This record gives sequence, C-alpha cells and structure tokens, in this order.
Amino acid sequence: MIELKYSQIPNDGEVIEVENGELKVPDKPIIPFIEGDGIGPDIWRATKLVLDSAVEKAYGGKKGIKWMEIFAGEKCYNKTGEWILDETFEAIRYFKVAIKGPLTTPVGGGIRSLNVTLRQVLDLYACIRPVRYFEGVGAPVKHPEKVNMVVFRENTEDVYAGIEWDKDDEDLKKIKEFLKKEFNIELREDASLGLKPISEFATKRLMRMAIKYAIKNKRRSITVMHKGNIMKYTEGYFKNWCYEVARDEFSDVVVFEEDLNGAEVPEGKILIKNRIADAMFQQILIRPDEYDIIITTNLNGDYISDALAAQVGGLGMAPGSNISDEVALFEATHGTAPKYAGQDKVNPGSLILSGVMMLEHIGWYEAANLIYKAMEDTIKSKYVTYDLARQMEGATTVKTSEFAKKIVENMDKFLE
Repeated sequence: MIELKYSQIPNDGEVIEVENGELKVPDKPIIPFIEGDGIGPDIWRATKLVLDSAVEKAYGGKKGIKWMEIFAGEKCYNKTGEWILDETFEAIRYFKVAIKGPLTTPVGGGIRSLNVTLRQVLDLYACIRPVRYFEGVGAPVKHPEKVNMVVFRENTEDVYAGIEWDKDDEDLKKIKEFLKKEFNIELREDASLGLKPISEFATKRLMRMAIKYAIKNKRRSITVMHKGNIMKYTEGYFKNWCYEVARDEFSDVVVFEEDLNGAEVPEGKILIKNRIADAMFQQILIRPDEYDIIITTNLNGDYISDALAAQVGGLGMAPGSNISDEVALFEATHGTAPKYAGQDKVNPGSLILSGVMMLEHIGWYEAANLIYKAMEDTIKSKYVTYDLARQMEGATTVKTSEFAKKIVENMDKFLE
C-alpha cells in the first residue's frame, strides 16, 4: 500500500486495479477526493450525500465507497504551505479514480492553474464533458432537449501547453531575432508570443478513446471540430490524424460523411464527419440533434463545452472528467465562486453529475441511473437552487444541502 503523509488511507477499503486495460473494481473501493476551494466544501458535502445514498440504496449495503481526502488548492496551502503536493499526484495514480471540486488559481508567479497542472502531470489527455438536458430546467433556447452531446477535448497541448513569453522577456528578443534572420518573419516589437503545439501522438490517442467510447455507448456519430482552414499544420493536421485513426484502425465500424454522398448511414456504423470551429457554434444552436460526439483541440473544447452547457441551463448542470489510459479524475466544470462560499446556496449539480460519470466509469450503473432519475424528478418538481429557480416560474428556492436531500428522498421512487 502507498504511504502518505497528509492523507489517512481507510483501513477497510480496497484498491482499484487495472488489468489488460480494464478496471478491476472491488466492492469497497478507496476513492480519493479533493474538497475544492470557495463553494467546494458546500457542493462536495451535497455530492457525497447523494453518491453514498445512491450506492447504499442500489446495492443494499453490499457495495460502498471508502473516501480518502487528498489536498490541493487553498486548503492544501493553509495546511502545508504548498498549493499542491507530490503525494496528491501519487495518490491519484495509485488509486486510479478520484473526484475534485473547483480549485482556485494562485495569483502571481508559479503554477498557472492547478486544474491544468493536474491534467498535465498525470497526463490526463482526454477531457470528457457530456452535456444533456434535464426536463424542467429553464434554458435560453427553444429546444434544449435536442442537446445530447459528449465533448472530447484534447487536454495536454494547444495554447494550454503554456509555452509563451512576455513581450519584455529577454528570451523572446532572441526568438524574434532568430525568426527574422532565419525565416524573414518579423514580429512587432511590443508583441508577446505563444506557441501552439498539436502532435500526431496526442491527437490519435484521443480519437482512439473517442471511437471506443462511441462503440461502448452506442453513439451515432463523431464530429471533428477544427480551424484547419486557417491553421493548416496544427488544427488541419488534427482533423487529418483523427481521420487516419478512424480509417486505419476502425474501418469495420465507421463510415465517412464524405463517402456517403447523402445516403443513409448503414445500420451499426458510426458516422465520422468534420466541421470548421466557427460554423460548429452555429450548428449546435440550429441543428443540435445532428451531433453526438464532438472531438476537438484544447481551446476549442473549452469554448464549445461551455456553450453547450449554456444551452441546457448553465455550468451548474455540466459534469466533466479528465482521463488517461489508466487514471480518471472527475471534476466540477465551473469555478470556485468565492462570494458564495459557505452560504449553502449554489447548485451542486455539476459535481453530482461528475460523480455519476465516476460511478459509470467503475461500472456501478444501477447507482448512476438512480441519481439521474431522482435528480430529474427533483428538478421537475421545481425544488431547486437559486440559479435554476430564476429560470423557472413557480420554483421553490432551496439550499445546496436541501437540494441534495430531496434527490436522496426521491431515489426511493425509482428503486426496483
């Protein structure tokens, strides 16, 4: 067993293992959690109640999660003087599955973003964000129920790689001189500079995961979203490399839009298509039911996942996960909202639904489905937190904890 300085490993829990690429999940798995900053403690308490209750009700006590707190963010800094610990990375690697609340980004030098740091250090190369509508949620579009998409966002490259220089950096002056001398590229004297790496390796492994996900979850199509008409050797190659994986490794299960010439997609085949990024934002508004899985680069993925979340009621209902071939970290997709910290006020839906994704990831589908049904029933009854209440007529505005308790209460309606 791993040794940790700041975290207490549950004595009665067991370790999730990976064998031949598949998770082996015991009945009492140890799952690390990071409480999060700002509203993190409020939404984590609500999430833990819902997850534990669903598992208890679904399996009659035969299964149960053994939670173990690990540290990052403000709580970590106050406890240790560090924003994140090496043992936090070690624990997530060792226990394979973890969940976290929102983390603040330290002001000033050092770590750019704790969220990005976790993804890069652990090589969590796929950010997976499913977006769907829950009946009863107020939404700004006419038919939010047509939105049911999963965004696969490349997590390690693009402008998020953090390769950039301030305009006054001495190293940048050398780079500018080199570009001018060797390539006749002249940048303005007051220009800062950032690099946008997109690699064949990172692109192809993401597309493999997306196709395997589509097969497992019986999804209809995968759309490659890119700006390859302008950035030909980064986003253009992203599109080409995605197509190569589909053509060379999954030819028995995919069909390309370009080859159909308007014909129907053959039964059992996954349709592969591509859209220019700016056009894609229009498509998700006017033709959302034509899209299923969207695979895209890091920055595009950040934009499109938030835009989709807005269509179904906001980030409060948008879950997310960051996944590698062995490790999975589930997280709330919104920020820390410090002005609401400790007020038991905000919507815990994003973290709860991320927990549902976690249950699905470990194969506990009965508990996951119980939460889906009970949450939708709670929302339909208009017993919701303030962010959802202001989008509904006749809603009862409740606290974070009250919303969670009502979900737990409503689970009993759906027990078989």
